[in-house]
Amino acid sequence: MTGLPPRARLVELDALRGIGALCVLVFHYSTRFHELFPQAAHVPFSFPGGNYRVLLFFTISGFAIFFTLDRIRSVADFMVNRVARLYPAYLIAMLLTLSIEYLAKATQLLVGPGAIVANITMLQGFAFLPEVDGAYWTLTVEIAFYFCMISIWKWAGLKRLEPVLALWLAVRAIYGFWPDMPERIIMLFVLRNLPFFVIGMLSYRVWSGQRHWREQAPYAMITLLSVAMMETWDVTIMACVLLAGFAALIQGRLRWIAARPLLWMGGISYSFYLIHQHVGFVVMLKMTEQGYSPWLAFFSAFLVALILGAGINRLVERPAGEAILSWWRRRRERRLVQPEVSSRPI
Repeated sequence: MTGLPPRARLVELDALRGIGALCVLVFHYSTRFHELFPQAAHVPFSFPGGNYRVLLFFTISGFAIFFTLDRIRSVADFMVNRVARLYPAYLIAMLLTLSIEYLAKATQLLVGPGAIVANITMLQGFAFLPEVDGAYWTLTVEIAFYFCMISIWKWAGLKRLEPVLALWLAVRAIYGFWPDMPERIIMLFVLRNLPFFVIGMLSYRVWSGQRHWREQAPYAMITLLSVAMMETWDVTIMACVLLAGFAALIQGRLRWIAARPLLWMGGISYSFYLIHQHVGFVVMLKMTEQGYSPWLAFFSAFLVALILGAGINRLVERPAGEAILSWWRRRRERRLVQPEVSSRPI
């Protein structure tokens, strides 16, 4: 189907995660910090391009979801895999963020007790409650995407995925003509960000050898049309760039981005993302209050986020995730052995 055999791992994906993590940090520490704290001294530039970083991450998620779906046997496998991947680092980052906010008395960043309890579940977005850290809003999108993908895997299968994606995009078109569609439906079916997940999924199918770009072209055009009809021109350009970028990625033309610093940054990107925003804001607020240069505050916040992100990744995210998955494999193996033993004649 395709001239390139699939590789065991695309290290370029980690590099893209690293680039995305750096972009969102610069956006938050420049543009977003100034929006939230206009009275505080801040670095004299704005980086609105960081908004597009989440679109890159959604595209990566659409591509990478199959690395999980291809390994699971049941819905329970999928749920445990996602909990192991997301929850330990999230819980520690959330508790650490809350502790730093309370110690620093950063009242503008704090949320109420009810919202904190909801945040522990990771489902606060579906209850329309504020996040402990503003960056956590993307987790609502990711969880909804996982729900949709495991439903497709369970009930429709993945062999003929593209027609299902076209139908999914048709639902998004209904949302475009029905602005009063209930918000929870919009959230549950990830209708706002769906095209970017689809770009990643179409690209994966080509990379894995299951489809050819000639077969994907109609679905890619439908995806871009969905963006063009419902989003601004700059988001449409971003969708085109991401589609072209992932086409280059799977053809091996982006290997030059796989530099060690970016690969390392991509490896810790999830933990780094969870801890960087509000903690960084606290660091910058306190340093500027003490009269330090906004540039020194900016780079100090970056260093703190880097150290905490790397620490959470090394001490929590990886070992806890591996422990949960190992526990689940042992439990599953025991359940497979028990029926065999009980069925032997006495």
